[in-house]
Amino acid sequence: MAFSRFLSLLSVCFALAGMLTGCKPSPSANPSTSATLPADPAVKTALEFARLHAAQFPEAGQLLVVWNESPAAHEATLVAFEKQNGEFIPVYGPMAAGVGKNGFAAPGEKREGDGKSPTGAFALGQLFCYQAPPATSWPFTLTTADDKWVDDPESPDYNRHVRGETSARSYERLLLTTDTYAYCMVIEYNTRPVVKGHGSAIFFHLSQTPPGPTLGCVAIARNDMEQILGWLQPNQQPVILMGTAGVLSKKG
Repeated sequence: MAFSRFLSLLSVCFALAGMLTGCKPSPSANPSTSATLPADPAVKTALEFARLHAAQFPEAGQLLVVWNESPAAHEATLVAFEKQNGEFIPVYGPMAAGVGKNGFAAPGEKREGDGKSPTGAFALGQLFCYQAPPATSWPFTLTTADDKWVDDPESPDYNRHVRGETSARSYERLLLTTDTYAYCMVIEYNTRPVVKGHGSAIFFHLSQTPPGPTLGCVAIARNDMEQILGWLQPNQQPVILMGTAGVLSKKG
């Protein structure tokens, strides 16, 4: 009887062990299940934003999510995702980012000179570099002293890259005495079409450490940027989703 009772107890233990093992997330588990959500709260938050707004960028295979907690704060967080089996999964981050010195503009309210980053989902565009990045498949242009980005709303070149002469009254030079634009990628905000006065020169570029405020761009540390540039693939049609947590937490 004692031996039979032992075998019965042993069977129960094996069954319980199997149940516990079945609850553990596996590397190949579907990332949409609650058991496999990332443990980091910031990554969980970014994943929720990605899911809420995914319908805006159905073709995107790579996604950067950038958000702050307070609309006026320049301190932000960035998490990178890639799509696998129709679901976004985190690949890099969270990492510190700087956004506009006055935070994010409300959706549709970005204006020239307001010191705010635009809110929304935008494609990533042309990359300007002082020298070739360590490793990237993203096409890039080596920056020269003639490269400018026009921020004069009255100019026909407004929110456009110009190499050489322009009649614009004001513009940003892309070759600076600092390394801020050593890697400088265009965020395709207000580019197709260009709307007069709605903001220009919105870039994804380098920051100091820790990332400080920008005039409307998104900035991250060099090491983080080089990691992102090595990962980005043009054929994945990457998108950057930007805004305050209160805005991004609402379905797009």
